[in-house]
Amino acid sequence: MLRVPVALALVSALVLAGACSTSRRPSGGERPANAGAAVAETPENARPGTADWQVRRKGAEHEIEGYADRVSVLPGQSFRLFVSTTTSGFSAEAFRMGWYGGANARRVWRSGQVAGVRQAAARIDRKTRTVSAPWRPSLTVATSGWPAGSYLVRLTAVSGAQRYVPVTVRSPDTAGRVVVLNATTTWQAYNMWGGHDLYEGPSGYDDRSYAVSFDRPYDKTGAGKFLTYEQPAIALAEKAGVPLAYATDNDLHSDPALLSKARGLLTLGHDEYWSSAMRQRATEARDHGVNIAFLGANAVNRHIRFEATPLGADRLVVCYKDSSADPVARTDPAESTQDWRLPPKPRPESDIIGIQYMCFPAEGAFTVYRPDFWLFRGTGVRAGTRFPGMVGPEADAIAPGGPTPPTLEIVGRSPISCGTGTAVAHASYYTTRSGAGVFATGTMRWVCAMRGRACGHGVDEAGRAFTMRVTDTLVRAMAAGPLGRSHPSRPNSKELAIAP
Repeated sequence: MLRVPVALALVSALVLAGACSTSRRPSGGERPANAGAAVAETPENARPGTADWQVRRKGAEHEIEGYADRVSVLPGQSFRLFVSTTTSGFSAEAFRMGWYGGANARRVWRSGQVAGVRQAAARIDRKTRTVSAPWRPSLTVATSGWPAGSYLVRLTAVSGAQRYVPVTVRSPDTAGRVVVLNATTTWQAYNMWGGHDLYEGPSGYDDRSYAVSFDRPYDKTGAGKFLTYEQPAIALAEKAGVPLAYATDNDLHSDPALLSKARGLLTLGHDEYWSSAMRQRATEARDHGVNIAFLGANAVNRHIRFEATPLGADRLVVCYKDSSADPVARTDPAESTQDWRLPPKPRPESDIIGIQYMCFPAEGAFTVYRPDFWLFRGTGVRAGTRFPGMVGPEADAIAPGGPTPPTLEIVGRSPISCGTGTAVAHASYYTTRSGAGVFATGTMRWVCAMRGRACGHGVDEAGRAFTMRVTDTLVRAMAAGPLGRSHPSRPNSKELAIAP
């Protein structure tokens, strides 16, 4: 996919608890590591939220920034923070994303004051143009007592400048739960910290990175992709109160059993970069009755490999985007890194999603095609009901020539502008013999629309209410069991013209 400008405001939720090598006594609603059983029994989202969790002032470039040496940890495990600042010191606070009565976050840990150090400049590998930050660790954070979830660590320099470091506390057990998948590989693919990502370098596309490392901070606030494409959906899912589990793309790649007993897999607004293992495990889970929902567009579009960095396994995302440039294309064509649908071994993503990436830049109204679709019940829609601005900046559609699941049901059919022309985007649903249901919104702006007018692009309150109601119904039904048993799809894709 092409680079997409982000124009979304922050609406987040977080919560953490734990200890650090320079920790001080927790304050406010934070939970000490040795809290008694009565506190531990309190439902997580019934705990008091924390209103002050957002970045208030980003400050100058490099004023404060950092990264963690683990993309995810199990509860109780530790991770190290690598922090650089141009000021004399900083502190850190950990927040868990959630609902919390609308506060959207809970602080569960904070450090004491830590001496500030301006760390080394970015290092760039000449061969792959991979950027890394060869820094020394600043402090170690223990997660004892932290519940599984998506976390943001907020770094605050003595000057008041702030940045985020995202960390996931992954669930030790996903049985009977809907797994919320943080799209960590896509976050890293678009990370321009140090001057290179998988899309461009200082001179443009030709000096892009061929591999991107987690051994560096994220650019801008440090959590832009998470806040834009994931946080509103996480808040909604936690508000619904269904059993959830948390994991990252890295975990789906490394853990063969991650989805084996789960009820569902929830991928959020932009989950573009998938390895062979990720795709295989999601497909096998679907074929054993695990529901999947794609709340974005352009998912599973880029084929990647994982490699190790000095800080550990699976911390390097390799994607040449061109089989002629990838040396593996000659020795192991199945692992060459370009779009999944392209040679040397084409495997279009529609095989698992139902539809596939079709357009950038896309812009248009989400248009209802099947108003009696079970997820649309109670929304008051009719055939042709339009929700302005909800399709974009990328969109999916029926795959020309397939592969298309034979049970595919098109539930949204949206005329849109596509670049300088026009096209039709689709939203879809299909069920399998295993009973699994797979829903795809076909638009990258679905999660954004949960914020209503704050999303921009012409999204209004009606669009917000529609996406919230549909997603709430979806998450609750996914948690109840295989969707196909109670809501079999009604195939109709052959009725529709593939070309607009």
